[in-house]
Amino acid sequence: MKKQIILTIISALLIINISVAQKPNTLSDKEKKDGWVLLFNGKDFTGWRQCNGTAMPKNWAIDDNAMKVFTGEGKEPGQGANGDILYEKKFKNFELTIDWKASKMANSGIFFNVREVPGKPIYYASPEIQVLDNADATDNKIPSHLAGSLYDMIAADPKTVKPAGEWNTIVVKVQNGKVSHTQNGVKVVEYELWTPAWDALVQNSKFKTFPGFTEGISKEGFIGLQDHGYTVWFRNIKIREF
Repeated sequence: MKKQIILTIISALLIINISVAQKPNTLSDKEKKDGWVLLFNGKDFTGWRQCNGTAMPKNWAIDDNAMKVFTGEGKEPGQGANGDILYEKKFKNFELTIDWKASKMANSGIFFNVREVPGKPIYYASPEIQVLDNADATDNKIPSHLAGSLYDMIAADPKTVKPAGEWNTIVVKVQNGKVSHTQNGVKVVEYELWTPAWDALVQNSKFKTFPGFTEGISKEGFIGLQDHGYTVWFRNIKIREF
C-alpha cells in the first residue's frame, strides 16, 4: 500500500512538471520582468533578413516551432547558399540565449557584434560561436572548431555538447567587452574584446589577415545565424540588454 502511494505521488509530480513546462519561443512572467525579449516568435521570420539583403533567403523555413536552414536548391551539403541572416536591431551589452539542433555532419554558427559590409560574408568582422555535430562534421579535427567554441580561437569542452538530433542551449553574455559562452549550463569560454589578449587570439587564428578583425571588432552590431550548407534548427532566441 505504501509503495502504491509513493508511485501515485511520483506520477502526479511528473504530470505537473509536464503541464507547466514552458512552450518553445515564449517568455515566462519572470523573464518578462527581468527584461528578456524574444527575437523569434516561433511562427515567422519577423525581424530577420539576409545579411546584405532585405528579404529572407529561400533556404530557411519554419519547422516544428524552429527556424530551419537547409541545403539550398542546386547545392550539395556543405556548400553555403549565401543564406546567412541577421536580426534587424543592433545590440551592445546583452545576454543572449539560443537553442540549436544539428543534423548529422552539420556545421553552422552564431554571430554577434556583426558589422555588415557589402560584398563580405557574415564572419568577415564578427566573433563566431561554433555550432557543430562534433561527432561527424568534417570540421571536427581542431578543438576550437567544436561546438560552443569561439571559432578558431578558444575551445569549448566537448563533453558539454549533446549529439546531432538533440537540442543544445548556448548562452552568450557580452558586457563592456567581457564575453562568456555557457553551453548546456556549463561556462565553457571566457574572453575580453579590444584587449592585447584579444589581439593575440586574432593573430594566432585564421582571422589574422581579415581586415574586419585587424580593423577591430565593432562596439555593437547585429546578431546573426549562419547558412553553412547543412540543416540546422534554432529556437528560443531570447535577449536582454544591460
